[in-house]
Amino acid sequence: MMNRWHVLKRLLPLLAGMVLLLSACGRADLSTLRPQGPVAEEQFGLMKLTITIMVIVILIVFVIAGYVIIRFRRRPGDKTIPVQVEGNHKLEIIWTVIPIVLLIIIGIPTVNTVFGLAKDHTKDPNALQVKVTAHQYWWEFEYPNLGVKTAQELLVPNDVIISVEAKTADVLHSFWVPSLFGKIDTNPGGNVNTMYFEAPKTGVYLGKCAELCGPSHSLMDFKVKVVDRASFDRWVAAMKNPVAPPQDQEVADLLNKQCLSCHAIGSNGAAFPNLMGIGSRQTVAGILVNTDQPKYENEGSVEQNLEKWIADPQAVKPGTLMPKVDLTQDQVKAIAEYLAGLKLDY
Repeated sequence: MMNRWHVLKRLLPLLAGMVLLLSACGRADLSTLRPQGPVAEEQFGLMKLTITIMVIVILIVFVIAGYVIIRFRRRPGDKTIPVQVEGNHKLEIIWTVIPIVLLIIIGIPTVNTVFGLAKDHTKDPNALQVKVTAHQYWWEFEYPNLGVKTAQELLVPNDVIISVEAKTADVLHSFWVPSLFGKIDTNPGGNVNTMYFEAPKTGVYLGKCAELCGPSHSLMDFKVKVVDRASFDRWVAAMKNPVAPPQDQEVADLLNKQCLSCHAIGSNGAAFPNLMGIGSRQTVAGILVNTDQPKYENEGSVEQNLEKWIADPQAVKPGTLMPKVDLTQDQVKAIAEYLAGLKLDY
């Protein structure tokens, strides 16, 4: 017994240190504990209810267990056999009824929330319709009623319900923005799942793929940008505006041959990410952060990040379907410079 206690005393500081270390893990914009919309707030309320009940149950169990251990411990010199008690109808009724009551307390709001958040807004004329398609390892966002398709950044207004139809183009993925809503799977086989959310607070929210989908699963990030109605309308108009090709004909030919055979700029016919407005996005490939004051390895200017991505996509996202093309450094720089200039003013 003494040896076990000695080992436990050694482990306690280590366990305490691990708790403090893990408490600092994660990001504020990836936390379900900071809901930024009605759907997330309702889910958070359900989490608080269940956690509160579980904590109360745990505390009661520990108090009773502690009392029993101390009150009925064997005293020094006591070698008698304790009284053998078998069956107690009152206790049996109590510990049967209490869990049933607790399950009812948790079950009613859970069922109410689940069915309430399962409302189908795909036919709602007042909702913004968005089709989400998951790919290895990027996200495609289509606005069917607006004739707009983009990638990696879902831009929505803050004054309307967003109705989502989610599917996958390959393997199982999961669409999740912790601050706005719980995850929804995108299942293979042509299955389409629906959900809705609202985002009344303008800002940028980080989304993740929440289902292991391959070697770059952890790099399958995206953003949800929430703007006011006027900004959203300007963005839609800007997405539909034609884009001037590079003035240098050699660069234009290179772009058509190496990029626009798979991608598109403005049109909706491409099978791979639409590059319209890529210079205005916060990231390249979802994880290379665009900033003029880089501090980390995955940060740089838009042009620098585009150069890194175009030169060797596999080094950024292992397993991605974008191939490494045979281009000189000057050619990569020329394409990156043109794409970096594709900015949207909204």
